[in-house]
Amino acid sequence: MKLRALLVFLLLATITTAQDKRSKADDLFFSYSYKAAIKQYQVEMRRNKLNKQQYLNLADAYFKTGDYKRSGELYMDIFKKDTTMSNSYFNKMLQSMSKTEGRERISTFLETRKKSFPEEILENYDFNRELLKAQPESGIEVLNIQTNSPQADFSPTFYDDRILFTSARNENIKEKYAPSGESYMDIMIGRIEKDGDVLVSHSFDKIPETIFHEATPYYAKELKSIFYILSNANGDALSFDENGKNALSIGMVDQNGAFRFLLRDLSKSFYYPFFESTTGKLYFAANFPEGYGGTDIYFVYTNNGQIMSSPINLGPRINTAGNEIAPYIYDNSLYFSSDIFYGMGGMDVYKSNIRGNEEFSIPVNLGSGINSASDDFGLIIREKASQGLMGYFASNRAGGKGNDDIYSFTSSASLGLKTFAIKGKVFNLATNQGVEKAQVRLLDKDGSLIKEIYANADGNYAVEVPFQKIIRVEASNDRHSTYAVTFRDKELDSLQQDVFDIGIIALEDMVEEKENQTVLKLKKFYFGKGRSTITPEIAMELNKVVDAVTKFPKLQLRIATYTDSRGSNSYNLRLSQDRSDAIKKYLLEKGVSNENILFSVGFGEEKITNNCTNGVFCLDMLHQQNERTLIVVLNYNTMLKE
Repeated sequence: MKLRALLVFLLLATITTAQDKRSKADDLFFSYSYKAAIKQYQVEMRRNKLNKQQYLNLADAYFKTGDYKRSGELYMDIFKKDTTMSNSYFNKMLQSMSKTEGRERISTFLETRKKSFPEEILENYDFNRELLKAQPESGIEVLNIQTNSPQADFSPTFYDDRILFTSARNENIKEKYAPSGESYMDIMIGRIEKDGDVLVSHSFDKIPETIFHEATPYYAKELKSIFYILSNANGDALSFDENGKNALSIGMVDQNGAFRFLLRDLSKSFYYPFFESTTGKLYFAANFPEGYGGTDIYFVYTNNGQIMSSPINLGPRINTAGNEIAPYIYDNSLYFSSDIFYGMGGMDVYKSNIRGNEEFSIPVNLGSGINSASDDFGLIIREKASQGLMGYFASNRAGGKGNDDIYSFTSSASLGLKTFAIKGKVFNLATNQGVEKAQVRLLDKDGSLIKEIYANADGNYAVEVPFQKIIRVEASNDRHSTYAVTFRDKELDSLQQDVFDIGIIALEDMVEEKENQTVLKLKKFYFGKGRSTITPEIAMELNKVVDAVTKFPKLQLRIATYTDSRGSNSYNLRLSQDRSDAIKKYLLEKGVSNENILFSVGFGEEKITNNCTNGVFCLDMLHQQNERTLIVVLNYNTMLKE
């Protein structure tokens, strides 16, 4: 792979003048002379044993020069001796392994670090691994634009009917930038043709001129301003921190040519600004010590471009053990590039849907067309004048004109796989408390399992799968009811807009003990005198039985009806049987199966619960205590064991 400007300049780029106590090989490595550093490390290894950091530097040097076999072997040797190797180095080890041994072996080694990686990264890995196994035809047409040069050209941004981009071609007063061997970066402008090609370009003259880096522009049409990165400098002299480090800042130029620094720290570099006008957020990439790996994506709140907050990390759903750069938001989706190990090559472009409360869906690898086995990054996108989408991105894929080239693309459909994602809480309908480790399952139209997950200790869950037109959502837990509903098309789209809480109930909450039996909880109801007609009041209670059987389809029930002692024994026996049969008929009509109702029995006055037997005077209220119906759960104990 070519030693391109993005990894050398944007991800590593700082110039140092201070000389630390380090070897000649270290000096070569930190000045980005990786091939020379490899030779010198080999010389120094014959004299003295390298320390751990020097071995890591050597592995990195092999990695950056494309010798993935040797870099993988070195990373692996270091990992075997010290499994606390940082996730950033572990990511490069897996990248090397993927390029030389295939993705299949990655899963085994990932198991060794599951506890150190955020859960979101592991979910991203599983999702994209399955996605890349069977990629559909992309339908994307890609064109290497004519204005590319033999030097690095990358980071396009729309500028009305033109584009701005970054280039290392030396058209003005830029000097050579030693690490890359090319000119200091400059911002260029070119005209977009009808077919998306860019034919003519020249240096952009609406930002203050400097002999140092000016790169990765973003044009905010709403502010009529341009955000870009530039070297910290004072006139023609670079500015250094106390350790001799020169970093990169983010500046802004308005329509009148007035410039101001927005993000500037002599010890920290900022890359790839993107301004979202609807929220006033300024997104960027930076390599802060508290990040998740290499370069992470952050944002700050602004007021008309003025910074109003400290940087906020986008979190582990977006940022990984690798490097994330080039944020771009279009149609409520975040596009960005990452070199995390589960991609197709070095840098790949991903898409994540933005949900409420600044949450993101699983980033989806855009697949072949946009991505390749090389580095692909810095995508921008907008609607075509006719139909579909068009945009640009940079890549150092084979067949280009230079170090990095800009490619235009068109697509008849949205980029990336459409997904279905829901989140919420599985809660107990009786207690309103979350159900720990509740099982949530998504099934396709044929009833085949798509994905199965378990809620956390509070009952919270989140699940995302490739979109299908029909998806059945199920939730259950031991000794709880089963929730099951099928959603279609537009229902699935609306379902994702908000939290989707799922109510289930424990069997224990639906039953109680009466007369040494386990029965369904019902309010006591009464038939009319000498009647077996199901009144609306009775139906209201019997509907609870229907609901219980719906929630617990394996329930086996006995309907037991009793009368008081008034009237003859034979009359009361017949009346109670008529009432049990009427209840059974009602339940069957409401969809309860005969398999659920094993018995419907009338006991008459056989089981009087008080002293109101034949010939004993009692008040009506005491006689009514004996008139009752119990819905007995015959298999309660065995159901709890299932």
